[in-house]
Amino acid sequence: MKSGRLNALARLTKGPARLVHDNRASRIYLALVAAAAVLVTVDTLFVHTDDASFAGVWLFALAAPTVFLFFAGGSQIGESFASSSAFGYVALIASVLVQAAAIGAFVRLLRDRTDHVRTPREA
Repeated sequence: MKSGRLNALARLTKGPARLVHDNRASRIYLALVAAAAVLVTVDTLFVHTDDASFAGVWLFALAAPTVFLFFAGGSQIGESFASSSAFGYVALIASVLVQAAAIGAFVRLLRDRTDHVRTPREA
């Protein structure tokens, strides 16, 4: 009985996770985000300049539509909550995962649509 519930739970969790990483478009998007995160980390830790660096802008540009929605929602909860760095990291990660899942869902929609195209039969 427990194994049946565990299998159902495993199938339920595989669906959304599969949208995030089980197609090429989502993996390319996640690779771009990872490369931007490495660029930001290297720039923050090893490059010392007098002016502020705009390396973090690339990371936010890749997470652009949803990260600002998370920030808007966080500012509705409280300004001190939304301005904390912990909330910024969580909002950035959540927005990247949401966008990767949206890309995966779009790819699945296109794949399902092209799989069901009817071809005319010869008479």
